[in-house]
Amino acid sequence: MSLAMLDRKVVRDLTRLWAQVLAIALVMACGVMTIVLAVGAYRSLDETRHTYYDRYRFGHVFATANRAPLSLGREISRIDGVASVGLRIVEPAVLDIPGMAVPASGIAISLPVTGEPPVNALYLRSGRLPRPDAPREIAVDERFAKAHGFHPGDSFAAVLGGHKLTLTITAIVLSPEYVYAIGPGDMVPDDRRFAVFWMPRKAMEGLFDMTGAFNDLSLILLRGASERRVVDAVDHLLEPYGGRGAYGRSEQISNAFLSSELTQLNAMARVIPPVFLFVSAFLVNMILSRLVALEREQIGLLKACGYSAAAIAWHYAKLVIAIALIGLAIGGSVGNWLGHGLTRLYADYFSFPFLIFRQSIDLYVMAAAVSVASAIAGAAKAIWTAVRLPPAVAMRPPAPARYRTVLGGRSGVPRLMSQLTTMALRQMVHRPLRTALTTLGVSFSVALLVTAMFSSDSIDVMIDTIFFRAERADARLTFGQEVAPEVIHDVARLPGVMRAETFRSVPVILRNAGTEKRVAITGIAPGTRLSQVLDLDGNPVAMPENGLLLTDRLARQLQARPGTLVSVELIAQGRRVVDVPVTAIVESYVGLSAHMDLAALDRLAGPGPRVSGAWIDVDASRLEALYDKVKALPALGAIALQNVSRDKFRQSIGENILTMMTVYIAIAVIVAFGVVYNSARIQLSERARELASLRVLGFTRAEVSHVLLTEMAIVALAAQPLGWLIGYAFSLSVIKGFASDLFRVPFVIYPSTYAIASLVVLAAAGVSALIVRRRVNRLDMIRVLKTRE
Repeated sequence: MSLAMLDRKVVRDLTRLWAQVLAIALVMACGVMTIVLAVGAYRSLDETRHTYYDRYRFGHVFATANRAPLSLGREISRIDGVASVGLRIVEPAVLDIPGMAVPASGIAISLPVTGEPPVNALYLRSGRLPRPDAPREIAVDERFAKAHGFHPGDSFAAVLGGHKLTLTITAIVLSPEYVYAIGPGDMVPDDRRFAVFWMPRKAMEGLFDMTGAFNDLSLILLRGASERRVVDAVDHLLEPYGGRGAYGRSEQISNAFLSSELTQLNAMARVIPPVFLFVSAFLVNMILSRLVALEREQIGLLKACGYSAAAIAWHYAKLVIAIALIGLAIGGSVGNWLGHGLTRLYADYFSFPFLIFRQSIDLYVMAAAVSVASAIAGAAKAIWTAVRLPPAVAMRPPAPARYRTVLGGRSGVPRLMSQLTTMALRQMVHRPLRTALTTLGVSFSVALLVTAMFSSDSIDVMIDTIFFRAERADARLTFGQEVAPEVIHDVARLPGVMRAETFRSVPVILRNAGTEKRVAITGIAPGTRLSQVLDLDGNPVAMPENGLLLTDRLARQLQARPGTLVSVELIAQGRRVVDVPVTAIVESYVGLSAHMDLAALDRLAGPGPRVSGAWIDVDASRLEALYDKVKALPALGAIALQNVSRDKFRQSIGENILTMMTVYIAIAVIVAFGVVYNSARIQLSERARELASLRVLGFTRAEVSHVLLTEMAIVALAAQPLGWLIGYAFSLSVIKGFASDLFRVPFVIYPSTYAIASLVVLAAAGVSALIVRRRVNRLDMIRVLKTRE
């Protein structure tokens, strides 16, 4: 019966304090939502990846060569730890898609003569796989098919091995090898311009003179096998055949992008929820401390009537748990809804046969435990105060606080501020900890907005640096194999080409200080204008006659600085190892790379001057003629169009930023409103008698509100610079946490970002101030003045 009575009191308290309870619950819901969203999406993506990889036999080790005999497969299968071997022909292609003027790039992969691929099996979405004796039938990746509305039976043209063929689609498929399919030279997937397709082995043998040979292999390893030993063994076997170095699953481009996304989700789940839970714990502490102070007499009566300290502590704990559960219900529901939305977003980026947002019960149990624990932690001091309050002391009014003169009564101060302003500031000075914590709570909302919006500033700088200052060409042509430098004359004669400059790309393994990195050295001729290497200050670097230029992230990983001798293993040149000095550290936001003078690279790599591709500047009025010519070039392996890549990158990143900013603005407004509103309501309840007295003495509603709103305004304004600093720190941690070998976003925050963040938070604080002002105007002076001090 006694418990039922205290439970009824909990319900009455929740009803009476519904506005404060809702504000706290919303802040707590943000933390719960982030836990459910980030952890749920992480689990969904990670478990889907593992299931898909296992079921469709995604490889553990990959390697390429120029041309190796199929008989080598028997020796490879005998390597200790190898379970399955997949030997394939993989070649680039240029595609001519009906109704699309811009040429597309593709990768053609051979299918086994009989049966399914032993490694990297295909998931058949629709249709049937190509027949072994049908040289023009293909299975095409689902993303590309969807982008063009292709179905089994449709066809398009492709240049393969110097022959332009019309290919007929018989199947729409997915592959674990291309969950994230990105074309050469692109920064984000472009489903319309990049295709992966599979065709019969016999057809590819004839097109590329690969009868009885392969140039690509994938291996599945036994559980517990040493990847390093297998890689070394594969390299040894492929070395006579132009092997370019085997590598593990972690370096496979699709898996690397997917792993990077999982890392970001994990960081989101670890960093963001504690912010909201800290703020909600602070709010719980504020409201419960005031509630205990107001209910001193009730606590005394309960103890005098025989209620134990434990029963009273449990009563207030239940109030806190009820608030946490409200936040959990709101956050769990919104997090679940956003989780499904995020899953749909991932479905646009990653090609999985299935991707379901997991709603595991343990996820909600974990969110509930963390939320309740943070709320109880915030309320612990207030509950302890109620527990140790003796009944006789509790039934007496609290002793008046003893204040010292700080803001009034001293020479000069009253002349600077009115009495009402002095009253407003007095409470802040006499309770500095509460004022500081309230200011900190508001500053978190500013920080969250800065953290959300700075990414737009950074992406603008990134786009400007990559597409306008570094890569200045209109297009990048990549040849199917290295050719003589004289090809530049043929490139220059292409329709609309106003300037053409060649480059060479040589795959290597760089080693220093016990670390090795697989990268490509790009050889650039002096005077090249269409692609420039930038120093750490963003200025163009003149190519030195000798030595390597390393990007800053690569240099840090290798612990290299100018003057360091780095070991360079030339993968495709007999795995010859030479030491090359580092000449300079340069800037790059995409991948890990090294640069070198073209002539010096030719001397290093041999067997003489060679080029891998060309940058071209094109007359915009002749683009269609260029596209038509490129689609028929037999030697061309791929074409990357810088303008198309830039627009696709801006579009993809812009959509993500807009979504993130919308969510963060909503969260920041909730935090600002929750902190400011709760603080103001507590101040109003504490000073109601004082404010009512001012009304009785003849002060207007506006003057009485001035006392309360001045304090709110000072707290909100003081929170702005602190929020900028915290936002700067949060943003920097995001940049460092999300950086990977694939992408690195520059750290840039414009002053306008700070200004917009402050305006949004001040607007939210202003709305909460208006609500409190309305309550001041409706203050019941008779009831308040009758209340015993």
